[in-house]
Amino acid sequence: MSFHNSNSAADITEMEKARFQIAPPAEIDERDRDLLERQRELEELDSNTKLNWEMIKKLTVCGVAFLNDAYDMFAINIVAMILGFVYYHDAEGSAANAVPKKWDTLIKIAVQVGCLLGQLVMGRLGDKIGRTTVYSASLMIAIITTVASAFSNSMVKGINVFVVLFIWRVLLGFGIGGDYPLTATIVSEYASVHNRGKMISAVFSCQGFGNVLAPIVGIIVTACFKNSIDRDVLYLDYVWRIIIGIGCIPGVATLYWRLTMEDSKRFQLETAKAAAANADEDVLRQKLLAKQQFTESSDYESHVETPQPATAPVQIRRAKTFTQYFSEWSHLKVLLGTSIAWFALDVAFYGINLNSSIVIDAIGFAGDIHNDKPSKFIIRNCLGNIIINLLGSVPGYWISVFTIERLGRKKIQLMGFAMLTILYIVLGFAYHQILDKSVPGFIVLFTLAQLFQNFGPNVTTFVIPGEVFPTRFRSTAHGIAAASGKLGAIVAQGGFMQLKDRGGKNEFINHLLQIFALFMLIGFFVTFWIPESKGKTLEEICDESEEYY
Repeated sequence: MSFHNSNSAADITEMEKARFQIAPPAEIDERDRDLLERQRELEELDSNTKLNWEMIKKLTVCGVAFLNDAYDMFAINIVAMILGFVYYHDAEGSAANAVPKKWDTLIKIAVQVGCLLGQLVMGRLGDKIGRTTVYSASLMIAIITTVASAFSNSMVKGINVFVVLFIWRVLLGFGIGGDYPLTATIVSEYASVHNRGKMISAVFSCQGFGNVLAPIVGIIVTACFKNSIDRDVLYLDYVWRIIIGIGCIPGVATLYWRLTMEDSKRFQLETAKAAAANADEDVLRQKLLAKQQFTESSDYESHVETPQPATAPVQIRRAKTFTQYFSEWSHLKVLLGTSIAWFALDVAFYGINLNSSIVIDAIGFAGDIHNDKPSKFIIRNCLGNIIINLLGSVPGYWISVFTIERLGRKKIQLMGFAMLTILYIVLGFAYHQILDKSVPGFIVLFTLAQLFQNFGPNVTTFVIPGEVFPTRFRSTAHGIAAASGKLGAIVAQGGFMQLKDRGGKNEFINHLLQIFALFMLIGFFVTFWIPESKGKTLEEICDESEEYY
C-alpha cells in the first residue's frame, strides 16, 4: 500500500521502527520504505542551517504580516483620538473633542474579539486544511475588512459610525488572528534547530515596527492636511480613513508571495505518517468485518483459507486524536502553561498602556485637547507614542531575538515575569509617591517594564507554542494559547480600562498595577510546566513516539 494523501510532516524514530516491527529490507513494506525515505529528508532539513531564497521570502512575508497586524491593531488609538475631533467637536465642556468612553472602548476592543475567534478557528483549520491555504485566506480577509473599515459610516438610524467600525474591525481581527498560529507554525517548521527561536522571534518582533509605523503615518497624513484641518476640523474625516486604509498596503504587497507559499516538508511528512497509522487501523477493521460476514455464512470455509501464523506479530499504529493526546497531564500541562502565561502577560501588556498618557504628558507631548489646534494636538501625541515605543518596547524585542538561542526560551520568560512582578509591585505600592517626587523616576520604571515585557514573555509566549506541540496539533494548540492571550487583552481593555478612573482621574491605577503584579507572578509559576525547546528538534521536544498507540 502506498500513500495517496500526504499533506503533513514528522519522522520515525528508532523506537518507532522497532515498535512497528518493520521487516528486513528485502521484505520491507512499501509504506515503511516511503516513511524511512521521508525520515532521511527530514534529517537533512534539520541539519540545514543556511538561509536560502525560499526561506528569506517566507521570513519577509511573515515579518511583514506582523508589522501589518500591529499597525492595524494600534492605529486605532490614533484614529480614536481623531474621531473625537470629527464627531464631538461641538460637544460642551469636558466632553468636547473626545469620544465617549463606551464608544472608545467598543472600537478598541473590536480587533481583540475578532483575533480571539480567528486564532481558534484559523488555527484549527491550519492543521486540517494546510498552513499556507489558511494563511492566504487570513490575509485576504484582513485586506478586505481594512478597506471596508476605512469607509465606515452611519448606515441607518441606531447604527452609527462607531457600530459599523466595530463590526468591520471584529472581522479584521478574525483575519489578523489567523496570522498568530500560522506564522509561528510556518516559521517553526521551516527553520533549522539552531536558528528556529531566533527566526520566530524576529518575525514577531516586526510588531514593534508596526507600533512605531502607525504614529509615523498619523503625523505624515495629518501634516498633509494641516492647513485644511486648521480651517475646518471636519477635514480630519479624511485623515482617519487614510490612516486605516494605508494598513492594507503591506498585505497587498505580499499577497502574491503568500498565495504561492507551499506547506513545509515537515507538515507533509507528518500528515503522511498519521495517514499511514490510521490506514493500518482501517485495513484491520475491514479484515475483521469481512471475517465476521463470512463466519455468518454457511460456506465460510470454502471462501477463506486458513491464515498462516506470522513469524513476527505486527502492531497496529494508530495516531492519537487531539482529545486523546491532551487528556494526558504531561501534555495538558504544557498547553495550560502556554495559555495561562499568555493570558497573564496580556492582561498587564495592554493594561500598562493605560499609563502611556501619563508618560506622554511627563515628557511634554500631551498637549491641551480643548485649546490646542487639532493638528498640533494629534501630531504631538503621535510623537509621544513614537518616543515611548523606542524607549523600551522596540529594544526589548530585538534583545530577545539576539539572545533567545543563547539563553533559551524558558529562562527569558522566567526572568521577564520575575522582573515585571518586581516592577509592578514597586509601581503599584509607590505609584503616587514616585509621580509626586520624581517623574523621571516613573519614566525609567515604565521604560523598564516595557523592556522586560518584550525581552521576556511577550516574545516567548509567541515562540514557545510554535515549538512544544506535535506537528499535527501545532497550529491548533498555538491558536488556543494565543486566544487565551487575547482574552487577557479583552479583560484589560474592557474591564480594567473602566476601573482606572474610579475615585477620580487615574486614581485606581496604583491598584491595577498591584493586580498586574499578581498576574505576573502567576505567569512565572506556570512557566515551569513548559519544557525548554532550545537546541532540540521539534520531534525531540514533543517526544513524538507518544503521539501513537
